[in-house]
Amino acid sequence: MDTGSGSDLVRAGYNALSHHYRGDDDPTEQYDAWLTDLRTRLPEHADVLDIGCGCGIPVARFLSMAGHRVTGVDISDVQIERARRLVPDATFIRADATQLRFPNGSFDAVVCLYALIHMPLDQQPHLLRRIAQWLRPGGWLLATVGQDAWTGAEDNWLGGPATMWWSQTDAATYRSWLQQAGLQITDQDFIAEGDSGHALFWARRPSGSTEPKGQNRP
Repeated sequence: MDTGSGSDLVRAGYNALSHHYRGDDDPTEQYDAWLTDLRTRLPEHADVLDIGCGCGIPVARFLSMAGHRVTGVDISDVQIERARRLVPDATFIRADATQLRFPNGSFDAVVCLYALIHMPLDQQPHLLRRIAQWLRPGGWLLATVGQDAWTGAEDNWLGGPATMWWSQTDAATYRSWLQQAGLQITDQDFIAEGDSGHALFWARRPSGSTEPKGQNRP
């Protein structure tokens, strides 16, 4: 499977199964502690980027209701249409996250939950480096990534008619990529899911760091 077909499967899969993946009123307890923690780390009226925002729930809605300026990005047309309806105070962009460009120092935090693992593996370290550039000094990255390395697809994902695709490396490699991007890892947890799980990272751009020269070089 080539890079393009993997991204196409992800887009088509979430277009087909958006409501099945998360309803408008589904509970979000798994995320509540993470988002409450993030809120305590943010300044008032912070600028936050939500990569893989889905339908805007729970991340964009939670942070928007807390008074923050949220920009959500997702590859799925259906997810973005729902997000604009469900979280009208946030800004949403339908785009491939690996192609995103923002000015350096644009955000106080970047959230990327269960999204990096749907992107081509060779593009992930480049995106992490760009995220580090987009963060302001002292800004936070909250991300879930792979615990174990695996690339593959699953037909009839979530019992529906679509195929989903993943591409991830192991937690140790993600830790190395974050450090190579210039981020300081403050916490790493294992989030169990079925017989496996994901790694959750809190990482921060050092407060004393200066703006990198140039704009968003890969």
